[in-house]
Amino acid sequence: MVNVAILGFGTVGSGVAEVLTMNQALIDRRTNQQVRLKYILDVRDFPDSPYKDCFVKDFSVIENDPEVDIVVETIGGATVALDFTRRALAAGKSVVSSNKELVATHGYDLLQLAKEKGVSYLFEASVGGGIPVLRPLTNCLAGNEVEQVCGILNGTTNYILTRMIRAGLSFEQALKEAQDNGYAERDPSADIEGHDACRKICILAALSFDEHVYPEQVPTQGITAITLADVDYANSCGYKIKLLGRALRMDEGKICAYVAPHLVNGSDPLAGVEDVFNAIKITGNAVGDAMFYGRGAGKLPTASAVVGDIADIAKDVKTRKCNEWGPGSKELVETPDALAFRWYVRANGTMDAARKACGELTALARGGAPAQEIAFLTEEMTQAQLEVKLAGLDVQSVIRVLA
Repeated sequence: MVNVAILGFGTVGSGVAEVLTMNQALIDRRTNQQVRLKYILDVRDFPDSPYKDCFVKDFSVIENDPEVDIVVETIGGATVALDFTRRALAAGKSVVSSNKELVATHGYDLLQLAKEKGVSYLFEASVGGGIPVLRPLTNCLAGNEVEQVCGILNGTTNYILTRMIRAGLSFEQALKEAQDNGYAERDPSADIEGHDACRKICILAALSFDEHVYPEQVPTQGITAITLADVDYANSCGYKIKLLGRALRMDEGKICAYVAPHLVNGSDPLAGVEDVFNAIKITGNAVGDAMFYGRGAGKLPTASAVVGDIADIAKDVKTRKCNEWGPGSKELVETPDALAFRWYVRANGTMDAARKACGELTALARGGAPAQEIAFLTEEMTQAQLEVKLAGLDVQSVIRVLA
């Protein structure tokens, strides 16, 4: 028998309990084990829960029980969750997590501890919710040198941008709708400012390039400055605005990672990803482009990924499942400053002044634009080159164009 303990009975934790019991016979058959929920740790009381006999409030009960094989961490954050994860691994228990902040910040150290103790630390649900992407990246694509990972990594921001594009809602209106529908938190800053996508691209970069990439090394820009004017101008030239996380293999083993809005060509599959869906495109030197698409969050989709990790470990709890990467360094990660892009620019002024400043450009138009408003696409250049050219213009918005 393989016994499981869940830490935290919120959205994901309760979903894991539900999937484990709902699909118990299926999981047992596929793992050739009896996988059973033994404990749920939560400070709250759930007297009406069907799992009421499983609840405990003291983590040491789980930590000191030799019959617990797998601990599922769904608490979130990097304080209590970090302490409990370390203690579980140190006690010789495998840990499965959905916690992107914890993995992005402390993944290297936790993987080293798991290796030292001969147990597994898996976190498929930390990126893309129910989308299987980390295991395909490390297993199915193991024969590839990954050149780039690029994706829509946050369902909340993608929903907001979709509603701005399709319904003509302002950013503020679309955010309120996302909150009313339960897609955005009361404090949505982690989503709309790009921090959630940043943590996820850190994990994808570490697994792709074998070195830890820390969130503070990743320049991050959210979508709070995107306006309906930007959306309309993008639409006028066949583009959609998407918040993307990107990680690229650079020369001499360096890594470039960043999060920012991009204009994505309508012919690119990423442009068609709408609402709360996520999509991650991985480019390998053998496979070319492979894209993974699905619901990036939600109770049961995320629980599905967690239970997938549980099942992977349960098949043979004595054999460690390997996820490993190096410790990373300040010198290893580069900013996107050296990358050349075409740029979308919206400004107040005249096209003659814009052409004088930027040279060759593509002028854009939209209905109802103020007389002094201009917008255009530049030729390829770095951000530093662009800033020099735009120094004399009254710039309102600048967005990269995805090549």
